[in-house]
Amino acid sequence: MRDDARVDAMRETRGTLQRQGRFLTFEGGEGAGKSTQISRLKERLNAAGIEAVVTREPGGSPTAETIRELLLSGKVKPLGAEIEAVMFAAARADHVDETIRPALNAGRWVLCDRFADSTRVYQGEAGVDPAFLDRLEAVAVGGYRPDMTILIDVSPEVGLSRVAARSSSDGTPADPDRFETDTKEVHMRRRQLFLDLAAAEPARFVVVDGSAAADKVADDIWQAVCARFPLDLGHAGPAAPDPARDRIGG
Repeated sequence: MRDDARVDAMRETRGTLQRQGRFLTFEGGEGAGKSTQISRLKERLNAAGIEAVVTREPGGSPTAETIRELLLSGKVKPLGAEIEAVMFAAARADHVDETIRPALNAGRWVLCDRFADSTRVYQGEAGVDPAFLDRLEAVAVGGYRPDMTILIDVSPEVGLSRVAARSSSDGTPADPDRFETDTKEVHMRRRQLFLDLAAAEPARFVVVDGSAAADKVADDIWQAVCARFPLDLGHAGPAAPDPARDRIGG
């Protein structure tokens, strides 16, 4: 290859890398405040000149939203936790194909409210074999795994009190979904499973204390994102994950 052709190829490669999107997922129990914090992070990314796509699971694409209605209504629950896991995987596969992959390929950041970790926690707590969940995840995500996962950690008491205070669009109390009605003991086990996942993958997870005021949580998340992706956001400083640093606010 001629020198000028090699330089052109290098420039094209650098351009591709610069346009590459980032995939951030938010996890946590019921009432953790994920939706609020995703919205705030999107605003800060937009202000930094980064286009971000907000999406959710289950859902995020037309077919996946249809599956979401079935899952959260409780209609699938009588079929058992394994079938629920399969349904989540089916929704996830469509979500990746229709929303996540195109956004990342276009250089956008994707901020996703729940992803495969929620299946590991929710269906894992219900007794589904981890090896079965591994196989489902491999098929569903197609290699698209989060660059960073933000676990907003709150106690079940705090989370469920927030859920109870939610209102629907007409001001009346919102009906809880299929998972919000589980017992406090189930919520406690799920919280621990999320923390176990974070401890097992400190290079990917950041744990944030979600019981703090929303402004404080938003600031903690922004600091963690800037530390993890300093080149993308124009900040100097180490990008390498540090478990001691990445346990924030708690």
